[in-house]
Amino acid sequence: MTAQGSDVVLERMMSLHPKIIDLTLDRVWRLLDALDHPEKRLPPVIHIAGTNGKGSTQAMIRAGLEAGGAKVHAYTSPHLVRFHERIRLAGDLISEKALTAILDECYETNGPDAITYFEITTCAALLAFARTPADYTLLEVGLGGRLDATNVIETPRLTVITPISLDHESYLGDTLAKIATEKAGILKRGVPCVVGPQPDEAMDVIEARAAALGVPLHAYGQQWHVTREHGRLAFQDETGLLDLPPPVLPGVHQTENAGAALMALRLLGQAEPACEAALTRADWPARMQRLRGGALNALAPQAEIWLDGGHNPAAGKALATTLSELPERPTHLICGMLNTKDVSGYLRPLAGQAQSLTAISIPGEAATLSAEETASAANGAGFQDVTTAPDLAAAVSALHRVDPDARILICGSLYLAGHALRQQG
Repeated sequence: MTAQGSDVVLERMMSLHPKIIDLTLDRVWRLLDALDHPEKRLPPVIHIAGTNGKGSTQAMIRAGLEAGGAKVHAYTSPHLVRFHERIRLAGDLISEKALTAILDECYETNGPDAITYFEITTCAALLAFARTPADYTLLEVGLGGRLDATNVIETPRLTVITPISLDHESYLGDTLAKIATEKAGILKRGVPCVVGPQPDEAMDVIEARAAALGVPLHAYGQQWHVTREHGRLAFQDETGLLDLPPPVLPGVHQTENAGAALMALRLLGQAEPACEAALTRADWPARMQRLRGGALNALAPQAEIWLDGGHNPAAGKALATTLSELPERPTHLICGMLNTKDVSGYLRPLAGQAQSLTAISIPGEAATLSAEETASAANGAGFQDVTTAPDLAAAVSALHRVDPDARILICGSLYLAGHALRQQG
């Protein structure tokens, strides 16, 4: 079948519920019951929640497990270019034929009953995982945790909570404590949990929930520590010290994500070679990704072009720190964002790291800010040189004419990142 086959079924699924997000597990349980409960027939599950770093942490855990010979299922969202990216079966992206068949089966089984796009596609992923032999299943939470469609595993092997910050406040709550309550909803009685660096307000909630459920916590700064020293990564837990290469994923924040992945691997019984592979073999597109040799590079052949999909204030801070540590070079941002995000909070840390910002809208996204709205927010966030462009190609070309040797960073949204990768070819 062609890619159009799965696209047709996915388009049908969009019409099954009037809302994109509607947090409850009732519809998921109904469909899973009709599918004979695939969630009960999965290889051991590692369930990952958090505001930032979920995908990177999952990618490192997967790289470590696969280096040891394990077959690993992985579920993540959103996709960047093709829906197939969300579902890895025993290490490989799901094929078009298998995806179309599993989506169609879930659509027919669900019938006309209301169910959100994320809910029904998550059920499809779980069904695919249940039918394909593997050693582990990595499940990344879509939104929150407590009422997320992935939170249907009664006893995972391990849970992980990456750093929590303010994001999706209209769904998860407007304080760190409320958001942490939703994230901590993935904790299960007696199941160990790896916890990345957290604000005190969030950590208090996680610790209280863990105590109520008898969950052994393995928390950053308590049961494990991670630092970069002399170009190496030092990881220390209660079983000893690891001296490892730094993560191949760029950005200082990846040190902490690496620490959470290493702690998870140690709890899964993995030895040092798997831990090293987690850092050196992980691949996670659109997280400070250097673009090379594609259509966008052809528009600015002398420039460095980077891509990052971070979109909340914590991501903005992490990105600013990463930019500050790159070799000195004039840096220009091309930014597009959604109207559901804290645009000023994201942009403010970046104002001191870039010579200019070119604002664009995100093609095909109903919730995109207009270029003019993003430009206005950039002015308010402290950027001195702000312009707009009609599209990504025009923005890259304009920057090339003004500063051909510059560093260009395309940023502000995973949806813009996906558009950039499609245009890159």
